[in-house]
Amino acid sequence: MRKILPTFTLRMKHTKRILTYLFGLFMILGGIIHFVNPEMYFAFIPDALPQALINYIGGAVELVMGIGVFIPRYRHVATRGILILMLAFLPLHIWDVFRQIPAIGSHTAALVRLPFQFVLIAWAWYIQRIDQP
Repeated sequence: MRKILPTFTLRMKHTKRILTYLFGLFMILGGIIHFVNPEMYFAFIPDALPQALINYIGGAVELVMGIGVFIPRYRHVATRGILILMLAFLPLHIWDVFRQIPAIGSHTAALVRLPFQFVLIAWAWYIQRIDQP
């Protein structure tokens, strides 16, 4: 039994590290997409606002927070920021499910994206919880 516990703890530590780095990479890629394909996000931004500017700011924020996940000193702040960002966007994804023409493309895509938002929220919470200063 004593041999099993340290092995389990070591595996959990590696799993947490892998999940952390995957999350950071996911956020970096998401930030890059804001710059590579900005039109994809315009449907989510109200027409009265400067869509390109808001999109690029959002992409930069995702990029910076994604990079912050890789830096142990800033990981807690970065994942807390991502958690807040994901919670802030949750009403937008709920609203998209009920729109006549969803911003994400189709009702099926909107229905898939909504639970994925909860996965991202849980993932960010998990990482910031295990990495508290």
